[in-house]
Amino acid sequence: MDANDTKKDAAAVVIGSLETPTLTKAELAELLFDKLGLNKRESKDMVEAFFDILHDSLVKGQDVKLSGFGNFNIRRKAPRPGRNPRTGESIPIKARNVVTFHASHKLKGAVQGDTPAGEDFE
Repeated sequence: MDANDTKKDAAAVVIGSLETPTLTKAELAELLFDKLGLNKRESKDMVEAFFDILHDSLVKGQDVKLSGFGNFNIRRKAPRPGRNPRTGESIPIKARNVVTFHASHKLKGAVQGDTPAGEDFE
């Protein structure tokens, strides 16, 4: 068994039986139900509340830090000239806010295999 097989096995333990590479809110709620023993309604409400808080904070322009996981930041992009790729026509791109994510050192280490997958992210 090589290092990649070990990483795949660790991911399977953490994520369970996900059939798709995308983790949905419903699958996250199911994992809370399975791992913590919450009832399904509590699990769904907890996931929804988490994302509502994250969403509302970012909409207000506040940065969000999830210790051991990473930071969601709001960044202002200045207006700039752009070009329509189909026609080649020059068009202005308006100033806007964008959300960026920067992974923590712990998450980066776990993804790179430097940190054991089961280690706590606090």
